[in-house]
Amino acid sequence: MSQQMIFLAMVFVAVFLLMMGLAVPVFGESQKTRSRLRKRIKEMAPEADANAITVLLRKKYLNSLSPLERSLESLPGMETLSDTIEKAGYNIRAYQLVLWIQLIAIIAMGLCWLLTRSGTMVAIIGLLTVAIPIFKIIHAKRQRIALFEEQLPDAIDVMKRAVKAGHPFSEALHLVGDEMDGPVAHEFKLTFADLNYGNDLRRAMLGLLARVPSVTVMVLVSSILIQKDTGGNLAEILEQIARVIRSRFKFQRRVKTLSAEGRLSAWILVLVPFVLFIAISVTNPGYLPMLLKDPTGIQLVIAASVAMVIGIFWIRKILRVDV
Repeated sequence: MSQQMIFLAMVFVAVFLLMMGLAVPVFGESQKTRSRLRKRIKEMAPEADANAITVLLRKKYLNSLSPLERSLESLPGMETLSDTIEKAGYNIRAYQLVLWIQLIAIIAMGLCWLLTRSGTMVAIIGLLTVAIPIFKIIHAKRQRIALFEEQLPDAIDVMKRAVKAGHPFSEALHLVGDEMDGPVAHEFKLTFADLNYGNDLRRAMLGLLARVPSVTVMVLVSSILIQKDTGGNLAEILEQIARVIRSRFKFQRRVKTLSAEGRLSAWILVLVPFVLFIAISVTNPGYLPMLLKDPTGIQLVIAASVAMVIGIFWIRKILRVDV
């Protein structure tokens, strides 16, 4: 492996970490929040019942496939990947995605080998062709959940008006699915169908929370289930929930605006070394070979790259504000 390829690989890693660390929404759910949310879901629904329902649905899905498809879909990790694809809103099976990624990776790596004859570049291209679709799906999942949260206050307003007009709660869910569009309409239609197929309100609402794991959805589901057990004015409760969610989003956007300067500074600090490297290479080509060929220079580049990666995670931790 040449020293130039080592340097290019470190550049790729630094830029990739910058994209993943700073391009995500500042007010998105953190890993700690998602862990607490999963724990809360398990507390609200007994784990044995949740696992039983999941296993039954998974078996029913696998039985609808051909023997070959069933064997591919039963491979380790396919269930998790299938769940992520479903939450991202894509209509493709997990094994089909894996096969397409493998095919594209083989073609891309073959072309790269024919053009460069470099094992390092082939490995980098192979890593990119595998990582980009996976991160694209994860990003689409986050975007879909974010869009659902943005539409949720309007959906709650529709439910509130329906309840005030005397409609049962199940019909209020149906009205949201009919009158709205996007992921909120799709998920509320599924929840309404879940009730129609014989599930009780608790399981239907917990199913909505499992499909859209979000703090705002958990607030809605918890409030509806508590009202079901204790009673009260459901329309007033829904109105208060919509007001709280809108206030939360308003505060989140303010946090994002106030942290915009810090995120821009982070981009500048991380990209400046690469811009200077390109500029010096163009204006004075004989200046940098000493840095890339001398062992001390390579050690300095490695140390700088490690410090840059640590800085990216540090900046991300500073800018990440949980609301």
